[in-house]
Amino acid sequence: MRALAGLFSIAALALASVGLAVGIWTHPAIVIPHRVPLIGSVERIVIEKSARRMTVYRDDVLLQTYPMALGFAPLGDKERQGDGRTPEGLFVVDRRNEGSAYHLSLGLNYPRPEDRQRASREGYDPGGDIMIHGQPNPLPDETVLRGEWTAGCVAVSNAEMRELFAAVTIGTPVEIRP
Repeated sequence: MRALAGLFSIAALALASVGLAVGIWTHPAIVIPHRVPLIGSVERIVIEKSARRMTVYRDDVLLQTYPMALGFAPLGDKERQGDGRTPEGLFVVDRRNEGSAYHLSLGLNYPRPEDRQRASREGYDPGGDIMIHGQPNPLPDETVLRGEWTAGCVAVSNAEMRELFAAVTIGTPVEIRP
């Protein structure tokens, strides 16, 4: 499963590089508007797939909202490895990776036991390695890929990912809504 995820990451990176070669010269990068930086810790993350928005909270107070990209097939809940969907439901951040293939990453505890049971019952691999991460490492820091391009992860700009990485700890709840 990890080998397949690694191959998919390499393929996504290659595709992103081609997209970069074509897109950067024909379209300017998305400009992230200046905003007040996030200070302190985050207690909860809410991801709204249909709005392409991630919101972070502390003490039920909205701290920051981030635009984001999703998996290449964003409609519906993740079912299996390679479907390009971002899972829906309640998760927690269960790992942090400074050496990610994408600029930093926060891992989510997908697949959960119920995801594994469903996949086992139906005879397929549920997938895994769902992350909140920045842009592919080979890209310039200020570049943000357009559209839905991840393998099922949630992607933000590198500057936003640095901000989140500093504020989010293991165990932080993440709700992913349709």
